[in-house]
Amino acid sequence: MKTAVFMGIIFYSLTISIHVLIINGIIPFTWVNGGRSESFATQLPISIINIIISIIGGVFTLIVGRNILYTYKRGIIIICWFFVVLWSFGFIQQLFGTPFEKMLCSLILFLGVISNLSMAIEKR
Repeated sequence: MKTAVFMGIIFYSLTISIHVLIINGIIPFTWVNGGRSESFATQLPISIINIIISIIGGVFTLIVGRNILYTYKRGIIIICWFFVVLWSFGFIQQLFGTPFEKMLCSLILFLGVISNLSMAIEKR
């Protein structure tokens, strides 16, 4: 479980970092979202929403890692599976995206899939 939580924290940290770099203009907005964003103004809300989702996922990962909430075990497992499906869908999308998404973002999302899958099937 500790490895899955560690991988999850790395995944969410990298995801937040990428979107902060996009917002700051270090990574061009044309490199993400499959190159479909017509301007920075259209990419900005997407990056902000992704940061919020990543913060929620990171907090959830930390909660799961503490093993305190035994009474909510079924709910935790359902949320883990939700994230597995969400990040798997994102992984597939990245494979059809820009070269940056194919080479870097897909690997980061694969890390997210593996970490959430590990947390979903791990015995508590």
